[in-house]
Amino acid sequence: SGRAGPGRAVTGCTAPGAARLSDMSHQTGIQASGSVKDTFVGARNGQYRLLKIVIDNEQLVVGSSRRPVGSWEKDYDSFVLPLLEDKQPCYILYRLDSQNAQGYEWIFIAWSPDHSPVRQKMLYAATRATLKKEFGGGHIKDEVFGTVQDDVSLNGYKKYLISQSSPAPLTAAEEELRQIKINEVQTDVGVDTKHQTLQGVAFPIAQEAIQALEKLKNKKLNYVQLQIDMKNETIILANTLHTELKDLPKRIPKDAARYHFFLYKHAHEGDYLESIVFIYSMPGYTCSIRERMLYSSCKSPLLEIVERQLWMQIIRKIEIDNGDELTADFLYEEVHPKQHAHKQSFAKPKGPAGKRGIRRLIRGPAETETPSD
Repeated sequence: SGRAGPGRAVTGCTAPGAARLSDMSHQTGIQASGSVKDTFVGARNGQYRLLKIVIDNEQLVVGSSRRPVGSWEKDYDSFVLPLLEDKQPCYILYRLDSQNAQGYEWIFIAWSPDHSPVRQKMLYAATRATLKKEFGGGHIKDEVFGTVQDDVSLNGYKKYLISQSSPAPLTAAEEELRQIKINEVQTDVGVDTKHQTLQGVAFPIAQEAIQALEKLKNKKLNYVQLQIDMKNETIILANTLHTELKDLPKRIPKDAARYHFFLYKHAHEGDYLESIVFIYSMPGYTCSIRERMLYSSCKSPLLEIVERQLWMQIIRKIEIDNGDELTADFLYEEVHPKQHAHKQSFAKPKGPAGKRGIRRLIRGPAETETPSD
């Protein structure tokens, strides 16, 4: 907690894929009111210790303000904490006593409590960049995001400063991914030729499918499903139906494998994000052996083309066997996994997989099967 912006890189990322929509506030029409702009002028000159900014009637307005009493540390908790509501996001601009070339330095606090409505969280996340621009980004020394008061208290802010001064250690999964990348042998892959690679079989991709992926990358589509034409050994477009998160499980066939690219729109740590997620669905033994082998073998070369030739940024790669797994909570936790400082030496072994099967993150060539001739 306390870090601004999206979390650290997640396992399976070949490229950092969360597109930050700094201009979404223009789509919502929320701008700073004239009184806010006037207040900002006085604030930058040192008149205020704190400004609480809220969204009211589709405008950024001053919800509360405080003038300095003591030092910034003495004022901090008594000024900031009473203004935080349990179910209502807000922004807090808090002035330090230090100055830079542009004037006083400020802390920008994005408060988004866990129990606030999702729409409010998204609205405040999308308007965050507008507020920073209106206030003047050069005055902001630190950005802190919080969902509980401990995140944004004076003690929480000091912990944030310590965390920023030293790089976080890699998790076991991130270290494994780093080793895979070090050992990975690069190969040239084309979109219109079939050939063997060290990671599998690269089937040519139909032009219609390429065009759909380009539209997804440019946010003109939010879902693309691809399938393998077994007879012609080509990857073709299956559908591009507009898909909300709640509709995603319905897009997963129960009797055939597919590749899915989904534009996942969500809020994370105060930011509104649009991230492309790759989902490889394989319903198991309802598919023929040949189908399972081909989809498994074509997966890595397909992703290599999408990422390196189409320049699509994929934030997460997931393998499932049942569409019912794709809940909002599951997808959020896959894209933003919780970091664990320590692993238990002895973990209780898992029992046999049930009907839902086992979810596996797609880690790279080590898991790829190769079809027999």
